[in-house]
Amino acid sequence: MRDSADVSIQEITDAADVGFGTFYNHFGSKQELFDAAVEQVIEEHGAMLDEVTRGISDAAEVFAASVRITARFPQTHPELAKIIDRVGPRYLTSSTGLAPRALRDLHHARDVGRLSFDDPAVAIACAGGALLGVIHLSLAQPDHTAIGEAADGLALNLLRMFGLPDVDARAVVGRPLPSAV
Repeated sequence: MRDSADVSIQEITDAADVGFGTFYNHFGSKQELFDAAVEQVIEEHGAMLDEVTRGISDAAEVFAASVRITARFPQTHPELAKIIDRVGPRYLTSSTGLAPRALRDLHHARDVGRLSFDDPAVAIACAGGALLGVIHLSLAQPDHTAIGEAADGLALNLLRMFGLPDVDARAVVGRPLPSAV
């Protein structure tokens, strides 16, 4: 993936088959375009996770499945994984997409007694930071470990960190993943 600073507006307008002036009718700068594109990716990622976890009734499993699916992106959606790796913490604080959905899922899991945590913002920072770390590791050192094992290990550790007993956490992570889009 090229750095956005290395891409000219002319290249962008040529690829989009629009005039140079048309670009400025919609965006004030390349950064605005890239920010809008990242926000769209974040939202689409969150919507995809909502769709694939819709049929799961266990609140802890919804959270774990989202983590397991996303942590597999270096293998299943490598370009999306690179975007996540690049924008990193922005994923954790965005008002759309993944962060509010993860917060909703964590709150629900806590409300029904499946998970335990005190500060929701810290819970998101812990889970999201660990997820970003595993994605980065998988991209930077693809031979370090099997991506699926790393994804499942991450989910297992997060469930235990949030108070799910080990036997329950292992049962949740051992369930088949829903099909991701």
